[in-house]
Amino acid sequence: MALRGSHRLEVFLRRCTSSPSFISHGPNRMSSQLSTKGDHPNSSGNSGHHQHNGGQNESGWRRLVRFFVPFSLGAAVSAVAFKRDDLTPSIAASKMTGRRRDFNFIADVVAGCADSVVYIEIKDTRHFDYFSGQPITASNGSGFIIEQNGLILTNAHVVINKPHTMVQVRLSDGRTFPATIEDVDQTSDLATLRIQVNNLSVMRLGKSSTLRSGEWVVALGSPLALSNTVTAGVISSTQRASQELGLRNRDINYLQTDAAITFGNSGGPLVNLDGEAIGVNSMKVTAGISFAIPIDYVKVFLERAAERRRKGSTYKTGYPVKRYMGITMLTLTPDILFELKSRSQNMPSNLTHGVLVWKVIVGSPAHSGGLQPGDIVTHINKKEIKNSSDVYDALADNSKNLDIVILRGVKQMHVSITPEDP
Repeated sequence: MALRGSHRLEVFLRRCTSSPSFISHGPNRMSSQLSTKGDHPNSSGNSGHHQHNGGQNESGWRRLVRFFVPFSLGAAVSAVAFKRDDLTPSIAASKMTGRRRDFNFIADVVAGCADSVVYIEIKDTRHFDYFSGQPITASNGSGFIIEQNGLILTNAHVVINKPHTMVQVRLSDGRTFPATIEDVDQTSDLATLRIQVNNLSVMRLGKSSTLRSGEWVVALGSPLALSNTVTAGVISSTQRASQELGLRNRDINYLQTDAAITFGNSGGPLVNLDGEAIGVNSMKVTAGISFAIPIDYVKVFLERAAERRRKGSTYKTGYPVKRYMGITMLTLTPDILFELKSRSQNMPSNLTHGVLVWKVIVGSPAHSGGLQPGDIVTHINKKEIKNSSDVYDALADNSKNLDIVILRGVKQMHVSITPEDP
């Protein structure tokens, strides 16, 4: 509007310049005309002259009014508009300053507890790297420190049933220490390690009994050997019974979450927004469906482990040694099968039972025999496999080789595996 007023000013000045009566005589001539009219109100000789000058004066004032009123209003409105903060992009953008600090609650959680998360490597003492001469990594996992004197919590399947191996722990600051296995409970899939170092950052343990579906959680760990990795999601269910997952002899109600948990995340903490561990990452079925062991169940295991240590017992008496194949598996229950079929088009519609191979350890008999993550085991030595217990029974058999029927996508295949003796 101010620009429009400026244009009118230019037009007005051009008109005034072209008007000789207004420019030559000016306001003084107008006042003298008015005074003459007042002194001789009845003079007829000058009446026409006065009327003529009055018309010119009236025309000049109209021009002034026509210019100054719109121009003044336009300038006033423009001034008010430019003073409004919400109409100025630069000022509105400045209001967003501080949002990273105020709303990045996931980053706040990670900053408070990431130092207590460790990376666990299982080293094969029979095979060495050609360049470094160090044992190669057979598998990896995650864990977290629960005592300042070096006690670490992780999953049992991360550290046991791997013959001719040693456990190595890398802290968040890069320091590496050899670890010894203190306690193992295969039923709950929990284990503790010990490294010889003190004054470590400790993860606080929360309460899984107070969790609600929909709560934000953060999964920390080392998926695919990428240490110090963070994913976030919500609690999908707080009461996923082990029977629903096809896990026999386990009286555990797992936590289900959609936070991404993949290879190497096993044993890492599932943390609430208070920075407390409320679960131990355990297994993944498919994208958006993962499970963790509730921390309340973990506390019971830790109490029993502390009692065993006081009595002088070791973990080696806690579980029977089995033949080694080198896989992590999950029973395909009807509910899990339904989820898999609804999420993937490569799942055969006539599949009713089997065991999903979740992870294959590099260099293991399963890896050498050709098993891959995502394969579904349906038969071993011509016997139907309906759950993970059937696989353990096949390993306990005296058969030297295992003839395994698998589904890889929609294709049926046969592989032969020779398990290692303990």
